[in-house]
Amino acid sequence: MQDFAGKIAVVTGGGTGMGRELAVQLAAAGAHVSMCDVSEPNMAEAAALARAAAPASDIRISTHQCDVSDEAAMFVFRDEVLAAHDSDHVNLLFNNAGLSGGGSIFTDSRETWDRCFDVCFGGVRWGTLAFLGALVASDDGHIVNTSSVNGFWASIGADRPHTAYSAAKFAVKGFTEALITDLAVNAPHVKASVVMPGHIGTSIIQNSIDFGSRDLSDEERELGKVAAQMFHDMAPMSAAEAATVILDGVREDRWRILVGADAHRLDEAVRANPEAAYDPGFGDVLFEELRRAAEALDADLAE
Repeated sequence: MQDFAGKIAVVTGGGTGMGRELAVQLAAAGAHVSMCDVSEPNMAEAAALARAAAPASDIRISTHQCDVSDEAAMFVFRDEVLAAHDSDHVNLLFNNAGLSGGGSIFTDSRETWDRCFDVCFGGVRWGTLAFLGALVASDDGHIVNTSSVNGFWASIGADRPHTAYSAAKFAVKGFTEALITDLAVNAPHVKASVVMPGHIGTSIIQNSIDFGSRDLSDEERELGKVAAQMFHDMAPMSAAEAATVILDGVREDRWRILVGADAHRLDEAVRANPEAAYDPGFGDVLFEELRRAAEALDADLAE
């Protein structure tokens, strides 16, 4: 699918981050876009940006409030999308919505753990099932599921448990890889890709604070807000840059889309020495290597 013009695209988690940028860039490429999110204000901003980017006034942009972890709500979302576009099909499904939480099975609540897993993997499962018939009804379809580097490396540091998110992202990766064969057998005109971003400047931490299941004190919220801003501002790649990489990957029909230099380097390192992947300092060495490479690049550009 090298040309998105006239295609109908669905983006979950479209209110912020990569989802917002996907919606904007798809609209700029001439696609009709429907997005869902739990935040109507965030979606309104994203929709305004998408309409402004669209090359023609007849590009349709619709927003739908929906929690992707809710199976019934996702099927309602599907019905609303088809009605908004007066169509029996969609061409592109970006199962992008996600949040963090549930790092430890020892210290985090079952509710927090399940909330993270249900959004990050349940959202992909329900999104695929809800829109599968509409994708099959198209003449050209593509499912794009967002995993993470934590879908092949279940760590964010040797002293920081990260179980729910990592388990969900491993599940997204495995589900998508298996889906490739399932589609080839049953609907060969529909493709599937798994996206594995590294550190991208998104609002995932802030969204986890706002829409996760854990009740936070005022102090915890303030500390979380600072952490969320740092995560966004210190990212080596912006959400807009990440969306461009993803859409280029779809155009090139790649089933495996790594996003960011850190994602590529981590992938290489884990594949080269999987037994050492959880040794203390494994990630620290790689990230220091990437930091130095980025500084060298900045210095070269400044000359």
